[in-house]
Amino acid sequence: MKLRDQLRKDNHYVPKLYLKQWARNGKIPTYRLLVPSANCPLWKDHSIKGIAFHQHLYTYVAGQGETDEFERWLDREFESPAEEAIDRAIHGGRLSPQHWNQLIRFLAAQDVRTPVRLREFLARQHKSLLPLMNEILTSSVEELERAARLGVHISAPKRDTNDLFPFKVTIARNADGGGTIQAKTIVGRQLWLASSRHILTSTISRLMTHRWTILHAPDGVSWPTSDNPVIRLNFSDAQNYDFLGGWGRNNGEILLPLSSKHLLYTKIGSRPFPRGAAFDEGTAHLVRRMIIEHADRFVFAKEQGDAHLIRPRKVCPATFRQEQLAWQNWHQEQSQAEAELLL
Repeated sequence: MKLRDQLRKDNHYVPKLYLKQWARNGKIPTYRLLVPSANCPLWKDHSIKGIAFHQHLYTYVAGQGETDEFERWLDREFESPAEEAIDRAIHGGRLSPQHWNQLIRFLAAQDVRTPVRLREFLARQHKSLLPLMNEILTSSVEELERAARLGVHISAPKRDTNDLFPFKVTIARNADGGGTIQAKTIVGRQLWLASSRHILTSTISRLMTHRWTILHAPDGVSWPTSDNPVIRLNFSDAQNYDFLGGWGRNNGEILLPLSSKHLLYTKIGSRPFPRGAAFDEGTAHLVRRMIIEHADRFVFAKEQGDAHLIRPRKVCPATFRQEQLAWQNWHQEQSQAEAELLL
């Protein structure tokens, strides 16, 4: 376990090695979708290391204290291996099967690690987790009782040391031999990280079966990116589409800008475009619009542009301050809950 001052506390949910493709002299033009005042400029240059991060987004409390193991795992298994593959993709280099694998893994990690995915996950769990836990607990007790009646011994499963799932079971025994069993978890950071690790070690196999390509923007069109850059698209036509697609839905499309001119793309169940293919100008502009529409709080671009015409920003000092306070309190609140579960 690492000392506090050694933790990677500035957790970039959009990696710096990715954002640098849009940067100029280490600065990236940024359009903010939520601002405290109408006097804020539409665009502002930020350093790459000073944007798209939250402190201790991926830190969690384990047996001996705080750990940044998940942040380091993302870097080791998904970010760093993809750096060369991204460079080759945007400079016309040949991509080996290993490079394609690294690009797809990078996309997968980028899809699950953002604050918008965190909010979606927590909203789902608040609705569904309690009924699911009750169902699992009831069926487990019934299985144990059945085994006891039959004299069958059930060994306790070995816990995976990489399992982050915050789950605690307690049994209060009564004098008559009966008792009460209780299961407890926390709908919060560690549960999200446990789910993300499961997706990135198991569900990710779905992405590997698709046929991927790198699509180019035509002359005169430059793609931005955002703090929510992986788009899972259900598309009918330019007026009828949504971003509620999945990783395995037939005819669904998945795309990730790799630079202002390159897009990692697949249409599930379809043949890939040929190497070096480019969108026509109309489709490329539509993709640009989708990237901006799909952003959460930030749009990043090579040059300042008309994002405000596609996605007007929200001016609200109260909401801006509320979000700031929530992130300022995030680590303390989550760490306290995680520590209490260990007691």
